[in-house]
Amino acid sequence: MSTETLSTDTKSHANPRSGSLARTGLLIRYNVLLRLRDPGQMISYLVLPMVIMVVFKPLYVKAFDGGTLHAVIGPLVMFSMFALGIVGNSILVEREWRTWDRLRTTKAGRGELLFGKLVPPFAILIVQQTILLTFGTLVVGMPVPPSLPLLAIAVAVWGLTLLAIGAALATVARSRGDLNMVSDLGAMVISSLGGALVPVTLMPGWVAAIAPFSPGYWAMDLMRAAVDDDFAGMVRPALVCLTIAVVAGVFAGYRLARGWGRSHLI
Repeated sequence: MSTETLSTDTKSHANPRSGSLARTGLLIRYNVLLRLRDPGQMISYLVLPMVIMVVFKPLYVKAFDGGTLHAVIGPLVMFSMFALGIVGNSILVEREWRTWDRLRTTKAGRGELLFGKLVPPFAILIVQQTILLTFGTLVVGMPVPPSLPLLAIAVAVWGLTLLAIGAALATVARSRGDLNMVSDLGAMVISSLGGALVPVTLMPGWVAAIAPFSPGYWAMDLMRAAVDDDFAGMVRPALVCLTIAVVAGVFAGYRLARGWGRSHLI
């Protein structure tokens, strides 16, 4: 999709609202095509957690109560955090290609550009978690959640949190290599501290003490409460995740407002 196409399309809409919707739709289709042309990461972040679920389930079941649930929720949280790289790269690639400057010269506002850029990665995060939960139920043996709407809320909240964190990382990373390094290391550290690999109750005392500082800790609580149909138990972790999302989102917006979208970093 060229910027000329975007500009020409917007001129044909007399209604500003319909013009905004048309521009956003074009941006979404453009970014969907970019993701479909490079599906390697998406496939690996689906296959690897499935393998881990199957391999680790016997160990978890023997080690502690609720092992089957943990065998599903743990890899889901961990590999959804690895998907931060997909979110960040979807923004950072525009700087590498020197196309963000051109997009900013069109009639599309900053909100439209961000919305069009972030909707496809958000959809990927939702699809990834949905497939893994379905696999966990049908293959691994996780009990069918009594309330699918609560589970959908948990998936959406965690997806928004990851989306905001990934966008914030993309505005400070100096290269795609730096972004991938930070997102991969961060995913391992944050998800591990949050109890994705080993329950927090089995960790050393000092690790358990700092675990609540990890977004993964609250994601684990949120998913576990949703699967158990515990709405009251979802409230606190959902609020914490949304707070993280707001802070990260405001930071990303601030960076963009100061001109990060130019071909060099601030």
